[in-house]
Amino acid sequence: MKLLNYNSKIKKLIKTTSFKNIKNKNTNYNFPLLEDGFTDEDIFKGLEVLLSRKITMSKITEEFESKFAKYVGANYAVMVNSGSSANLLTAFALVNPIKENKLNYNDKFIVPAICWSTSLWPFIQSGLKPVFVDVSKDDFCIDVEQLKKKDLSKIKLILSINILGNSPDILSLQKICKEKNIYLIEDNCEALGSKFKNKSLGTFGDFGTFSFYYSHQITSGEGGMIICKSKKDYELLKILRSHGWDRNISSKNSKKFNFVNSGFNLRPLDLTAAIGLSQLKRLNKMKKIRQYNKNKIINSIKQLPNWNNQFEFFNARENLDPSWFGFPILLNKNKVKKKKLFIKYLNDCKIETRPILSGNFLKQPCVSLYELNKTNKKFKVADEIDERGFFIGIPTEKYSNAKVNYLINKLLHIDKFK
Repeated sequence: MKLLNYNSKIKKLIKTTSFKNIKNKNTNYNFPLLEDGFTDEDIFKGLEVLLSRKITMSKITEEFESKFAKYVGANYAVMVNSGSSANLLTAFALVNPIKENKLNYNDKFIVPAICWSTSLWPFIQSGLKPVFVDVSKDDFCIDVEQLKKKDLSKIKLILSINILGNSPDILSLQKICKEKNIYLIEDNCEALGSKFKNKSLGTFGDFGTFSFYYSHQITSGEGGMIICKSKKDYELLKILRSHGWDRNISSKNSKKFNFVNSGFNLRPLDLTAAIGLSQLKRLNKMKKIRQYNKNKIINSIKQLPNWNNQFEFFNARENLDPSWFGFPILLNKNKVKKKKLFIKYLNDCKIETRPILSGNFLKQPCVSLYELNKTNKKFKVADEIDERGFFIGIPTEKYSNAKVNYLINKLLHIDKFK
């Protein structure tokens, strides 16, 4: 690899650092959510930015935004410092005074009970009022069939979360929103690269948000992206991202510090943009490998003589080309009482586990703190996923037969718990 003209000490450091040795610290029997998320090329791209001594948001960020928008098929993309910030900016753009058809204080929005903290809170923080709904057992996403039966006359926004690479019945959801003049926001932080009928998830709504946190489909350590359709929304997002000034949009005003709106400081670094751009180039390859690994686990475990449907596995919606984020598992109902011991056992065996998103979010302490469920409404499917579900990671390097055999042997160990 061609190195830039840095001083000899830095050149020597780059040449002698063995990234392969770092990777090999993970034995064949470690199963973190993501093994080594960075290639040598990713690290070199980050180092190039660091060694340039110009790491703040600049040309590389703009290049990443442009190529990201092209990849997903969006008109515009705005990079921020996290997927959570992407949701925050989207929420505050929707209630902003210059937004056409802006949302107003206490307007209601629908959110699935299986959600992430910072999918929900930005919309509450912007003054909107949540209405929780249940999810579908088939895809863990918002149950569109239930929505069809609900009175949506007071709903102004629907937040759809594409969980672990899957999606709801997105075309039907899009149709509902268009017919009833409801904003559709796709939290696509866990589904970058997934396509429904050859159209990227995240592009069906008015805004789509993405995350580049570690273990996601691509990672820059931290980072996020928002996509939108109109130039007005694009410029509003850029203004809100950087203090409320018009510095980063086309403006005839020559004043450098011209504050035209409210704002935050949610800008990314060129450092993270460079790593994200490097990873975007091989996203399709990593997507295929994750799919390969998922299928290999399922096919291998179902061929064993001691397989008796101990688990239910997660399937892609029909017409969906999935980009898997993780490998979710639902315990058979007669195994649920063993879940706590089983999860501890897997983690002790270096098989890292996580709840599916945050489980049923209505069970989280903050819901009581802010009185978000005063009527103590129950959601049957969300409760079932919370009680029976967990997920493990899917690596971006192909599993060996030995490693898959180790994993499925540990999974089937559940039968040994009394």
